Amino acid sequence: MYTEIKTNRLLLRPLEVQDLAAVHTYASDPENTRFMLFLPNETEEETRQFLQRAVDEWEKEVPHVYEFGILLEAQLIGAVSVSLDETRAEGELGWILNKRYWKQGYAAEAALAVKKFAAKELGVAKLTAHCDARNRDSYRLMEKIGLRLESDDGIRTYPKSGETALEITCFCVFTSDGSTVPLA
Repeated sequence: MYTEIKTNRLLLRPLEVQDLAAVHTYASDPENTRFMLFLPNETEEETRQFLQRAVDEWEKEVPHVYEFGILLEAQLIGAVSVSLDETRAEGELGWILNKRYWKQGYAAEAALAVKKFAAKELGVAKLTAHCDARNRDSYRLMEKIGLRLESDDGIRTYPKSGETALEITCFCVFTSDGSTVPLA
């Protein structure tokens, strides 16, 4: 399966193994990955294995994980994904952006596009996103794309360091036509 999504400034397309250098640049940077559960990557081989898993998933007739590379003027600057549960009724939205491109609206633009893709093309009924409670920028992005607070007292444990932190979970619910259900 191959899917592209175009936004005003960005092209979202499946991540490829050839994206190794660009992905490893942000995936191995401790500042860039401070609040990412499974990062930073220690080696290029870890990043290559992640990319191969993404490619393998895209090659399935019906993927459960859609990992899009975020391209700005043909340069890969990050990634955005939606991971579906076994029923394909619920999905989890995630993103990472090279820190050189932070605070320019690119992550929100990409996340909003994948949110719409999840609702309209994949038929997801509920979409969630999670972040470390210390990552206020990520929480603001969730609000900006129309996700609402579900919980702010979850606990996340970072597998590589064993560190624990409070976790925020936000969500939205979609109608059958892909529009967002208004929340009171």
